[in-house]
Amino acid sequence: MPRIVPIRDLRKTSELSELTHTEQEPIFITKNGYSNLVVMSAELYDRYVSILRTDQDIFEAEEEVKNGGETVDAADAFDGLDKKYYG
Repeated sequence: MPRIVPIRDLRKTSELSELTHTEQEPIFITKNGYSNLVVMSAELYDRYVSILRTDQDIFEAEEEVKNGGETVDAADAFDGLDKKYYG
């Protein structure tokens, strides 16, 4: 269940920082009862960005195949990489 905190609690910076690191979940900040901000630890942000990049790479590969891109057998690809980097 998401953690929801009113904007006035942003004054408690040490507590908020501790909360983001212990929970490792985004904390939703509300203003006048409405969603306004999301706060998270740097580690969690890095993890989200990594997942997003992977999802974007998969999407781009799928689009390339849809548009007639050439596919390569995985075994052939690994053999080629082995030869290229390990002789």
